[in-house]
Amino acid sequence: MMPDMTDLDQINAYDYDLPSELIASTPVERRDSSRLMVIDRARESISHHRFYELPELLWQGDLLVVNNTRVVPARLTGVRTATGGKWEGLFLRLESTGEWRLIGQTRGRLQPGEMLTLSPADPLSPHPSARLTLVLKARQEDGSWSAVAESPLPPLELLDQFGTLPLPHYMHREANLNDRERYQTTYAEKPGAAAAPTAGLHFTPELFQRCRERGIEKTEVTLHVGLGTFRPVSVEQLAEHRMHSEWCDLPADTVDQIRKVKEQGGRLISVGTTTVRPLETAAQSGTLIPWQGETDLFIRPPYRFQVIDGLITNFHLPRSTLLVLVSAFAGRELIFKAYAEAIQQRYRFFSYGDAMLIL
Repeated sequence: MMPDMTDLDQINAYDYDLPSELIASTPVERRDSSRLMVIDRARESISHHRFYELPELLWQGDLLVVNNTRVVPARLTGVRTATGGKWEGLFLRLESTGEWRLIGQTRGRLQPGEMLTLSPADPLSPHPSARLTLVLKARQEDGSWSAVAESPLPPLELLDQFGTLPLPHYMHREANLNDRERYQTTYAEKPGAAAAPTAGLHFTPELFQRCRERGIEKTEVTLHVGLGTFRPVSVEQLAEHRMHSEWCDLPADTVDQIRKVKEQGGRLISVGTTTVRPLETAAQSGTLIPWQGETDLFIRPPYRFQVIDGLITNFHLPRSTLLVLVSAFAGRELIFKAYAEAIQQRYRFFSYGDAMLIL
């Protein structure tokens, strides 16, 4: 049942009930065979398609903007060196100081200076007896920890050896060999994400080629997706919620391509909410400029969008900042009408689920 709320700054206005069997725990056989709901904001209409129909649903001269981040094996398991107690955590990012930023859970309270011992995640590892020590430095305000890895190896090599792919918790399963390919976009290039930019999972090289043949080009930004993007909001008032920062990069050539498309009357179609955030962050002055750095932009009603004209996105968790973002773009009433229809039509939800195109 969808809530009947009028106060758009209340998180309760973005809650809904979802039958558990509609949560997709595995991908469809072909990336572009997933279902695609199309929402027309001007007509307030909803129609149903397949993702491979996308080139025919866009216009010649439109520009797709994708997030080229790559998911790293960020899920870590180990023990507290002093006590032997189990610890599970997630690598969030590498700081400019070389320190790791982590979140984790264990029994008891961790202390600065405490050490964690990690073992290879893959049981078939060529070095099954290898160990990695992480020394905790300081607990941050958001509950994460800074830590130092006691190894001369580069962080990505260490994650490849000691980490596994971090599937979302609602899938209730461990990552397998198939996930190593399917939980990455086909254009993933810049390693650093703790979660996939899931709207991009539907694209294939062949689909991009069909778009190009119809005069629809592609350009790229980078935002290393962290867990803060997907966490449910824990406060009642959205104004009190603070987003976790995520590193992003909007290159000058992407800005030039966007300006050219806009000047020629084309539309900018953001592939995913994680692509929206760097674009809108870089346009906060009123003019889109090349930009690189951390963004904690929280897009919520009545946000006025500066850059994007359309959005491709999956169906999002209740009470999440992503659901708030799409409600700001399309209007909460229309989005909840679409979600109700998606549930009725048995769409697949969340990371491995179906998609919507908002125009």
